[in-house]
Amino acid sequence: MRRLILPLPGNEAFAAALASATDAELGRLETRQFPDGESYVRLHGDPAGRAVDLVCTLAKPDAQFLPLVFAADAARDLGATEVNLVAPYLAYMRQDKRFNDGESVTSLSFARLVSSTFDRLLTVDPHLHRHPTLAALYTISTTTLHAAPQLADWIAANVEAPLIVGPDEESEQWAAAIASRIDAPHAVLTKTRHGDRNVDIEMHDLSAWRDRTPVLVDDIASSGRTLAVAARKLAEQGLGKPECVVVHALFADDAWNELQPLFTRITSTDAVPHPSNRIALAPQFANALLNDVRD
Repeated sequence: MRRLILPLPGNEAFAAALASATDAELGRLETRQFPDGESYVRLHGDPAGRAVDLVCTLAKPDAQFLPLVFAADAARDLGATEVNLVAPYLAYMRQDKRFNDGESVTSLSFARLVSSTFDRLLTVDPHLHRHPTLAALYTISTTTLHAAPQLADWIAANVEAPLIVGPDEESEQWAAAIASRIDAPHAVLTKTRHGDRNVDIEMHDLSAWRDRTPVLVDDIASSGRTLAVAARKLAEQGLGKPECVVVHALFADDAWNELQPLFTRITSTDAVPHPSNRIALAPQFANALLNDVRD
């Protein structure tokens, strides 16, 4: 029986591409709020006897989560054989330990809530810190996809003579994998974070690569401070205006407007809907669903 794919508001384009790639039925969720602020959720599409995939990138998780749970429970009550969460961006990965007395370890709490609601979770490049895999957090089946090949292919097709630059040590595996795939040189910078919006970056001498186009690659662009400081450091060494390619285009507050003048172009995947989206991930998710790819 054909799968039923249901997008949460704002995820319609990704869900449509996923439904097309999987030959699934694309349903619809009707959501609104009652005058007292409570959520109303109605499924358009019959879940009975088939797998249901709810599509919701969790860039704004607090507002999205209750309607997401209500939709999942409704699908299960109406006879779905399984209810899966397709979350191209997975939130609540930051607070994975108690840094100060009394803090909530929200990554564990969120994982428990998701695991109690869904049968399976599919995401791309979750921002793991102290946990080696999603299985250390989630008790349901997980599928972790990686966008480095798609980023590499886009860079190869659109940037002449690239120099792949990772903005911090965490990006080493990213930069190396992308550079290796397209046979390009790469460099990794050293970052010291002093707060959410205050970072220092050290850069080795990159003057030997002045004939190449620097391409800053990262998994998440949120405050944009790391990318901004890195772009200015590259300019100080006389390199050309860089490109920027990221997976998750969060661009909190005014980050997008602040970053645009520093780069020739900013490109992202469609994991989070944004004007910078140029790299489609639905085919990768479709393959994982159709071939039951799991961690």
